Amino acid sequence: MPVVAASLICGSSNCSTRRCRAQQADPGGNRIFAVSWQEKDGATVTNVQDYDRGLVHSFATLPDGKFLRMTGPIVVTRPADRVPDDRPERNKASLVLEATTSLFQRHDASAVERLYVADYFQHNPSIPQGRDALQALVAGLSQDVYYEPGLIVAEGDFVAIHGRIRGWANVPQVVIDLLRVEDGKLAEHWDVLQDEVPVTAARGGVPMFDPEEGALQAQLATS
Repeated sequence: MPVVAASLICGSSNCSTRRCRAQQADPGGNRIFAVSWQEKDGATVTNVQDYDRGLVHSFATLPDGKFLRMTGPIVVTRPADRVPDDRPERNKASLVLEATTSLFQRHDASAVERLYVADYFQHNPSIPQGRDALQALVAGLSQDVYYEPGLIVAEGDFVAIHGRIRGWANVPQVVIDLLRVEDGKLAEHWDVLQDEVPVTAARGGVPMFDPEEGALQAQLATS
């Protein structure tokens, strides 16, 4: 996170303009953050940092009891010690996308050993436990089975992907798969499947799955 300096203009005629340094706090749902500390001389300071407006509001209680209220602009004084990086999440999303398409589009059973841990844990009650069982399942898939990936979300060690699979059941199904990644491989899997209802029969008039949703997500991410 960047280190910021704020030119604080005191709201009292008894003090002059001063500069202070503070580190950005973690966001709490918006771009307003609060940071507080106590100085060695006993003074307590609370900063409310408003990154939407580029302002910092500082409230200080001095050791003698005097209360100061100050405000001023936020200025970045040096680059962040560590730049936020979403590459790990993107890499995990790519791993899940590769796995779902390798297994359920190309029916490549050899990809299971490469992409899944040896003690792979399965929560789908209709699939036996373990990587070997998954490999056997893929090797025995009907050629009618075909998976279409859609939206994908990665957070920490978990990746969720929304898609549609044909040939798995009597009718196409819309599925959300949740996978846990461990040391660069897939370690655990949950899923929820629902028979697809045609948009013409949907009460809300919108499709359960849109094959273009993945492309839209990529477009929004780069815009």
